[in-house]
Amino acid sequence: MKKPIIYTKPLLIKKLKEISELGWIPNARKGNAGGIGNTLEDLLGITENNLPIPNAAEWELKTQRLGTSSLTTLFHTEPSPRAIKFVPQILLPKYGWAHQEAGEQYPKGEMSFRQTIHGQSRSDRGFNVVIDRAEKKVLISFDAKSVDIRHKRWLESVKKRVGLKELDPQPYWGFDDLEHKAGTKLLNTFYVQAETKIERKKEYYHYTKIMMLQKFSFEGFLKALEEGYILVDFDARTGHNHGTKFRMRQDALPMLYEKVTTIL
Repeated sequence: MKKPIIYTKPLLIKKLKEISELGWIPNARKGNAGGIGNTLEDLLGITENNLPIPNAAEWELKTQRLGTSSLTTLFHTEPSPRAIKFVPQILLPKYGWAHQEAGEQYPKGEMSFRQTIHGQSRSDRGFNVVIDRAEKKVLISFDAKSVDIRHKRWLESVKKRVGLKELDPQPYWGFDDLEHKAGTKLLNTFYVQAETKIERKKEYYHYTKIMMLQKFSFEGFLKALEEGYILVDFDARTGHNHGTKFRMRQDALPMLYEKVTTIL
């Protein structure tokens, strides 16, 4: 039986540098979207999602392709006040709009509330994220004056349903709850990014950027929310709430740590 590999941090850094020097490496998994991570794990001789560093269970390996615009989901968490199921009970019936598949894939009255928002600017339907450091809350805000003219009819319907004032109560996440949630998900990380190419229908990776990220920074997390690098994603329809997610733009991960060491 093959003895499992145990890495010290210096040994792992040495091995990652050696892998980078190999240049273009074929995807080890056929038709697998997670191929970058799986291929690197195979090269390191480790099992999936298991980084064997002694006395360092808080470390993980994260991989990402360079130059992609897709968002990474950090975690799911519904807003407070918890006494109200805010998305299905307030946002969907009072601020929702007709689902594009209503009357076809879904029942005729199916409503939708899909918004991906952040703190830098308001969405075309007037929603954004507000960081209230005094109250220690991350709030969702609505401003009718910011709604795009394309949504005039929808805004008129909101006026009839609930009026055009600020959300009352405003959905929020308390800093303490959010810091705990994020901190348990964002462990110390070896962050490896790869260039990708396809030749003869086969995907290849070149692992060109390596960073060591240490100690989660909640202030960095709030800053990323304010500046639009982390987004709050609502995705609900009448028949199902897919859950509220905090999602991150590519290359933003180092913002969320106090110590960033560039290895390559």
